[in-house]
Amino acid sequence: MEPDTKTVNKWLITITVMLPTIMEIVDTSVANVALPHMQGSLNAGTDEITWVLTSYLVSNAVVLPMTGWFSRLFGRKRFLISCITLFTIASFLCGAAPNLASLIFFRIVQGAAGGALIPSSQAILMETFPPRERGMANAIFGIGAMFGPIIGPALGGWITDNLNWRWIFYINIPIGILAVIMAVYFIFDPPYLRRSKLSIDWWGLGLLTVGLGALQIVLDKGQQDDWFNSSFITGASIVSAGALLLLVYVELRHEHPIVNLRLFKDISFSAGNLIMFMIGFCLYSSIMLIPLFLQTLMGYDATLAGMVLAPGGVATLLTMPFVGAVISRYDGRKVVLAGLLIGATAMFLMQRFTLEASYWDFVWPRVVLGVGLAMLFVPLNTVTLMPIPREEMGNATGMLNLMRNIGGSVGIAVAATLIARYHQFYQNVLVEQVTPYNPAAQQRLSMLTEGMKLRGMDGVSAGKAALGALYGVIQKQAGMLAYNRIFWIVGIAFLSVIPFLLLLRRPRHTGESAEMP
Repeated sequence: MEPDTKTVNKWLITITVMLPTIMEIVDTSVANVALPHMQGSLNAGTDEITWVLTSYLVSNAVVLPMTGWFSRLFGRKRFLISCITLFTIASFLCGAAPNLASLIFFRIVQGAAGGALIPSSQAILMETFPPRERGMANAIFGIGAMFGPIIGPALGGWITDNLNWRWIFYINIPIGILAVIMAVYFIFDPPYLRRSKLSIDWWGLGLLTVGLGALQIVLDKGQQDDWFNSSFITGASIVSAGALLLLVYVELRHEHPIVNLRLFKDISFSAGNLIMFMIGFCLYSSIMLIPLFLQTLMGYDATLAGMVLAPGGVATLLTMPFVGAVISRYDGRKVVLAGLLIGATAMFLMQRFTLEASYWDFVWPRVVLGVGLAMLFVPLNTVTLMPIPREEMGNATGMLNLMRNIGGSVGIAVAATLIARYHQFYQNVLVEQVTPYNPAAQQRLSMLTEGMKLRGMDGVSAGKAALGALYGVIQKQAGMLAYNRIFWIVGIAFLSVIPFLLLLRRPRHTGESAEMP
């Protein structure tokens, strides 16, 4: 380590790396609520405006696993400062974009710059704290990671309503400037990450970009385009599969691969990535399902739906520091097990949602899920990254974050597809019960008809209106049953990865020497 690094307080380094982390995570969700305003301002269609989100996610996913390689090529400090600077400039250009095409282009640039911020920041944080304190380091990082999704939608909504959608990008400028200044003075490259001459892995760079980019597009647009009934989705899937398979072959043969797949030879690291993939699957799908349920079936507005999610985020924030302290002394694998069980319990509680449920009936399962998530991310990060040498930490954190993001994309895609399929299935089941031979259905139809007549309708119009109202009830009930079935599936997904905990390496807490390469 450089002499300079010994004089820098670890908490100053922590604040320095958390600024770009929060800025990047907020930007993944802050634009969601502003899409209708962007659509009107830029004269774009509904399908077109969603590329504002898709373009960011695609470029973000592509850069995530490249972070370690770029850090070795340019030097981590130089690369981190360059990414923060580029992210800040791209944010300004997004806010100033005159049309949709330029906004999408600048979002691609912003996503590419942002993709390196999280793994770089996490790697620096892991190296700044000694091994016995890495649990607390991951807890601090987790607090920042959870802070973004909590304030992102609310901040985006407030700015859009009170200022203009362009200001959701402009607010990054002062934060980015401050982050660059702090990085210049407080971040230093360790000796093993000096800028070095590496042979550029052009094939790996190209295949990774094409493979992950096509995969992200398939996951984001699949349900919208009816999956493999669309030639575009089919073609993108073939391109993605071919590029990723060829990437594995190329990277395992290259001396300085852009993605070091040899890290997966460590069974513990591989198991940790698989578990992180499933946690991303469960987290992102549930975060999508809850507000959709509330807004489409319960009549909640966006603000009230956000108020249901917020307590769960607060529960995660409050629990993470305690989890960080616990795993510094005890086996983190047992904490992950408890987190998976609590997460599954929360989903099974959500499986019981009804259309008569109150606000608090929705809040408490979300709080339980928040506690479970706090017991998953922190110890899993710590245990998975424990056997990784310091010089490979950038690669490892990039892959771990990529697995979470891809798992989240798969979770959202699967949940969106299952909602449509199960809704149709349960609608058909319920409609079959509305026959002249079902006394309960006929009684309900008669009551609705009489109610319509009391409003002044004639007999024929009242009968048609009653059938329409009954169909609306069936639609809501079918929707409720569909969501409940998917919550149950997500709960099973939490439980399905428990056996892989046996493959995780047992953490050591006896000292630094055992864990420092």
